[in-house]
Amino acid sequence: MTHIQNSVKEALQSVLPIAAIVLILSISIAPLHAGVLVLFLFGTILLIIGMSFFTIGSGISMEPLGEGIGIQLGKTKRKGISLILCLVLGVIITIAEPDLQVLAGQVPSIPNAVLILCVAVGVGIFLVVSVLRVRKEIPLAKMLLLFYGIVIALAFFAPTDFVPTAFDSGGVTTGPITVPFIMAFGAGMATKRGNKHSGEDSFGLVSLCSIGPILSVLVLSILYNPRPETSVTVLAEVRTTKEAFGQFLYAIPTYGKEVFVAVFPIIMVFLVFQSVSRRFHRHQLMKMGVGFVYTYLGLVLFLTGANVGFMPAGRLIGASVAGTDHKYLLVPIGMIMGYFIVLAEPAVHSLKKQVVEVTNGAISQKAVGYALSIGVAVSVGISMLRVLTEAPVLPVLIIGYMVSLGISFFVPPIYTGIAFDSGGVASGPMTTTFILPFAVGACEMLGGNIMTDAFGIVAMIAVAPLISIQILGLSCNIRKHRRIQKVYDELMQIEDDIICFEEET
Repeated sequence: MTHIQNSVKEALQSVLPIAAIVLILSISIAPLHAGVLVLFLFGTILLIIGMSFFTIGSGISMEPLGEGIGIQLGKTKRKGISLILCLVLGVIITIAEPDLQVLAGQVPSIPNAVLILCVAVGVGIFLVVSVLRVRKEIPLAKMLLLFYGIVIALAFFAPTDFVPTAFDSGGVTTGPITVPFIMAFGAGMATKRGNKHSGEDSFGLVSLCSIGPILSVLVLSILYNPRPETSVTVLAEVRTTKEAFGQFLYAIPTYGKEVFVAVFPIIMVFLVFQSVSRRFHRHQLMKMGVGFVYTYLGLVLFLTGANVGFMPAGRLIGASVAGTDHKYLLVPIGMIMGYFIVLAEPAVHSLKKQVVEVTNGAISQKAVGYALSIGVAVSVGISMLRVLTEAPVLPVLIIGYMVSLGISFFVPPIYTGIAFDSGGVASGPMTTTFILPFAVGACEMLGGNIMTDAFGIVAMIAVAPLISIQILGLSCNIRKHRRIQKVYDELMQIEDDIICFEEET
């Protein structure tokens, strides 16, 4: 019961602040149509219920499964087979990610099936790379420096209009299905090793797996050389609360089908794994079965609320603010929304929970939450400046990655792993269904290029936590050295006092 209460409390604390911000804006500088506001309020209720179910469900199903597979593969002596299984797992869980469907619809002239398969293979390959890194004990910072160097070099050869979408894909594909599984998988493998670096190796898998989709979309855009095609989204007109309720009833079967397609491969992996390993006992199987049901219901309700309720509100608020004489208010409003919206991302709770478990409470959930919120707030503010000034995203991303990779050589490795994992975690479904539409609405009103000015905001959100979390680690490291120096000075003072006492006697 306590776990359920905590999950509901977390959901309320995550969603209500952004709901309050939207309500304040709707009665001040960004008035909303009554129908859109009703959709938003209904969506808020679904988000709270869905997040509560998902948090409970993933904790008793996805995480034990990922950890169990990680432990099992960590102790197998057939290294080649384990790597092939990692590749297959990476492909399956990526295809299962609902946010990937959103990405597929954003890249015109490329068949959805081709894009999804290429992105999934990219994640699978980099999951293998992540496992090899752990086995060979290669520092994460060096791997990130190498692969992001390749990504940035390749970006100069890709069509300019699709560079933002490519970088966005790195954040989008590490969503609510992928993150809990991969993080638990990494924790399981690190636990099996049991050496002094096991805590550090628990993190970093999500960060490396986020690179695969970026490379995949860049290569795909070069091969296909697609022409950007954008159109203004037409929102359904809602005049009564009954019509608003009907919008959700109409959408639930659609998202129910999408989430079923997403969760079904994971369940099949679970059944195959259990039949081979016999790892889980009967009561655990029943508990995990209930967990999968909770996860399914939670994701259906969450995605329905986010897409039907939050997306129209985000787009109209962006357009309303951009259409006023005070369009530069987009920057502070975006920063405020970014600060709170990251707390509503389902996978963020999984990240904060694992951070506390792996570090035995040395790094608190509150500290990670503040660092994420500040980082995302800054990134959304910069993104809205891009919308206003039509500045290109690639130079900003290059600077962001250079700064974050530079800091990584001065902080404890565990903070680097947490930071780069948090980049993929922070850019989830709430970003794609509220912050991105907010940028698109503003861009449409200002007459900008949506592909180059609005898209890229997900990538920006994925970069900022890399810096803010590592700054947190740097400050913790400095405080630690100061405490050590203080203790050392006190010991030296005691030693001097003893020497003085001996001389006097």
